[in-house]
Amino acid sequence: MDPGAALQRRPAGGGGLGAGSPALSGGQARRRKQPPRPADFKLQVIIIGSRGVGKTSLMERFTDDTFCEACKSTVGVDFKIKTVELRGKKIRLQIWDTAGQERFNSITSAYYRSAKGIILVYDITKKETFDDLPKWMKMIDKYASEDAELLLVGNKLDCETDREISRQQGEKFAQQITGMRFCEASAKDNFNVDEIFLKLVDDILKKMPLDMLRNELSNSILSLQPEPEIPPELPPPRPHVRCC
Repeated sequence: MDPGAALQRRPAGGGGLGAGSPALSGGQARRRKQPPRPADFKLQVIIIGSRGVGKTSLMERFTDDTFCEACKSTVGVDFKIKTVELRGKKIRLQIWDTAGQERFNSITSAYYRSAKGIILVYDITKKETFDDLPKWMKMIDKYASEDAELLLVGNKLDCETDREISRQQGEKFAQQITGMRFCEASAKDNFNVDEIFLKLVDDILKKMPLDMLRNELSNSILSLQPEPEIPPELPPPRPHVRCC
C-alpha cells in the first residue's frame, strides 16, 4: 500500500500534513492518539444540607478548582463529574448538588436511593444550619440506602472569627450516628475539600468486596440527564433510624 495514499485520507487541519510535508516512517504513520482509559468504577455521591451552607461551592472547588463569592441557590438538583484514581483504580464520580430549600424535597429525595456516599454540610457560622441536621438525618433514614457512607462537614472554616458551632459540637453530633465521619473545611480557602471527597470514596471502596462493587455499581448509576420533576416511586422507610 502506498504510504502517500494513506496520508491523503487524513482530515486536514489540527496538525494534518500538507502536500509538501515530509514522509513519515512506518512506525510514526501507524501511531494514533490512544483514547483515555475508561473508568473502572462509577460512583454517585450527593451533597445535602440547608440553604447557603456552601454545598455548591464545595462541589465546584473539588471538580473545577473554582470558587464563587456570590453563588446562586441551586434549584432542584445539579451535578458535576470528576474522575479520580484510588487504590490503582480509575473512578468516575457523579456528584449531585441538591437544593437546601424544603420545597424541593420531593425532587431531591429521589437522588438518595442510588447514592453510595452522602455529604451532609452545615455552616459553622450559622447555628440554625446545625440545628437542621436532625431533619436531614430523617431524610437520610427515610430515603437512603443503609449502606451509604456518611460524612458530616462543617463548612466555612475561613470565617473562624464568626464561628457559632464549635468543632466539638460537630464531632459530638457525628459520634451519635453509626459510621459517620466528621471534618471541617473551607471551600473558599480550598482547605480539606479534596480530602472530603477522596476519603469518602476510599471508605466506599474499602467497605465493599470487589465482586459486589462491580455488580452494584453497574446497577446504581443514574442517567446523566436530569431526572423529571416528579420523582420515581420511592422505597418504604427503613426500619432502623441512625439518629434520634
